[in-house]
Amino acid sequence: MDTSKNVRITDELYTYILDHSTPPDPVQAELIERTHRSFAGPSGMQIPPEQGTFLSILTAVVAPRFAVEVGTFTGYSSLAIARALPEGGKLLCCDVSEEWTSVAREAWEKAGVADRIDLRIAPAIETLNALPSHPHIDLAFVDADKDGYIGYWEALIPRMTPGGLVLADNVLFSGQVVDPAATGAPAAIRRFNEHVRKDPRVEAVILPVADGLTVARVKG
Repeated sequence: MDTSKNVRITDELYTYILDHSTPPDPVQAELIERTHRSFAGPSGMQIPPEQGTFLSILTAVVAPRFAVEVGTFTGYSSLAIARALPEGGKLLCCDVSEEWTSVAREAWEKAGVADRIDLRIAPAIETLNALPSHPHIDLAFVDADKDGYIGYWEALIPRMTPGGLVLADNVLFSGQVVDPAATGAPAAIRRFNEHVRKDPRVEAVILPVADGLTVARVKG
């Protein structure tokens, strides 16, 4: 395989990437700081700024009338998606933590997008399975418990509109997915990646954005 066009992302190059990408606005910057201050341990679950910008761009391109997020944490990714929704577009957020999402609610209010977001505090698979079974979701972003990814995928795909996008985060899992002896979350992601690879309902690519992002387009 020709790897001549592959680029190793050094710290210097990553800084360059950030310096030449749209930076977080004041609400996003405050949310980053508050998440790290209030939830130092799990703060790594927050997507990085460049991924948020990428989500906003994809959302603006797709212009979803109805989008779904599985795993909201403190709201950075949902904020990125909600801001780029077309007029009348809605985002359903699925999470189980009132504590984490209380921070998200404040950020949504400050950004003026709270009226576009419906937050459901419950196991995400229950929320997804309760949705209408016909295709009506235009965009979905999955960033939750890794053991649940295949279940979320199978709940989402039949409900996706033709041409809709399903995005899944952490699909490289710090590079651990290449280890066939992996256990725990990396092993779950390996199973998920194989599941997506074999799914004839989509065309998919894994992008080396942040910790790895699958972008899957649902076939018509």
